[in-house]
Amino acid sequence: MVIKKKWLSIFKALAIDQDWEWEFIDGSYVMHISIVRERSVKPPAIGKSRAGNAMKIHLAVDGYGLSVEFEITGGEVNDCSAAPGLIAKLPDAEAIVADKGYDSEYLREQIISVQYPG
Repeated sequence: MVIKKKWLSIFKALAIDQDWEWEFIDGSYVMHISIVRERSVKPPAIGKSRAGNAMKIHLAVDGYGLSVEFEITGGEVNDCSAAPGLIAKLPDAEAIVADKGYDSEYLREQIISVQYPG
């Protein structure tokens, strides 16, 4: 994904003095409104969800609200499914903050093992 690499390089350039005390993760739908003329070709990361044809951006930000990591998935992918990959890419923090869409024992265990390995 060349586009993802370009966006991440922009995020990294903007975040010179990152605050890793707190990290925040969340997901948001992006509606897909263009018309695909050929049914056999499906655009990447477009999926059916309650919102219709959409993509979903799963984003991690530092304590200042600066974007540091993201994943783009189809709209049908829930937050808990994309979170493990995002959390694995983040450096240690005192706290990771997320809404109830990320409420699972698996994610709690992953966060604890990342923060306190061994």
